[in-house]
Amino acid sequence: MDKKFPSTFDNYDYENKHNRLVPSSPCPVLFGIRGKNEKDLIKAKSMIKSEKIDRWIIFETNQGTDDHLQRKNIADVKPYDSVIVKGTVCKKPYTLEGGHVIFSVKDKTGVIDCAAYEPTKKFRNLIRELIIGDNVEVYGGIRKQPLTVNIEKIKIITLKKLIEKIENPVCLKCGKHMKSKGTKQGFKCKICGLESNKPLFKEKKRSIHTGFYEVPICARRHLSKPLKRIKKPS
Repeated sequence: MDKKFPSTFDNYDYENKHNRLVPSSPCPVLFGIRGKNEKDLIKAKSMIKSEKIDRWIIFETNQGTDDHLQRKNIADVKPYDSVIVKGTVCKKPYTLEGGHVIFSVKDKTGVIDCAAYEPTKKFRNLIRELIIGDNVEVYGGIRKQPLTVNIEKIKIITLKKLIEKIENPVCLKCGKHMKSKGTKQGFKCKICGLESNKPLFKEKKRSIHTGFYEVPICARRHLSKPLKRIKKPS
């Protein structure tokens, strides 16, 4: 269905083997297909093998539209809002017992925690790669206590350069690597006694890139707009 009717979306989560077409509750609804083209929906319906269908209907909905989201300054965010907040990572991601990953962002008005909960699966690995100084835009619903953005998707706007020490400075007289004198005390050549405070650094390549990232289909809210529809606005 995904290949034959690309106008449909959120049918199946291949990575987590989750059938998104079928309700999880024991209700009279056999399945539901989401899409932007009603003719494609009718054709896609015929591809599904199911119990006998008594009746079916096509209706217009705001699923997959992001209609629930409002852009807000962090200071204006309230419990149960659904928001887009833009800010800078100010507390690096850490993992709670149970697998939830939390980090904080700030803007000129305040600071708020953001969470990639355990059901978001591998999406959490992306979040763990954020560092202090990255500029991001976070989309999601607001948990009341503690006030937290439950991430639906995230746009990484800019990535801070990650600089790491690769070796101690080399003595200009002896050509040998200096030894550390202790934490934040600089370096000293053991042969001639020359001192330096400048170890050698290099920029470390980041494993993530700028752009949009979303939680897997199995963890997606019905209203959340898939990246598939953002890249091809509809």
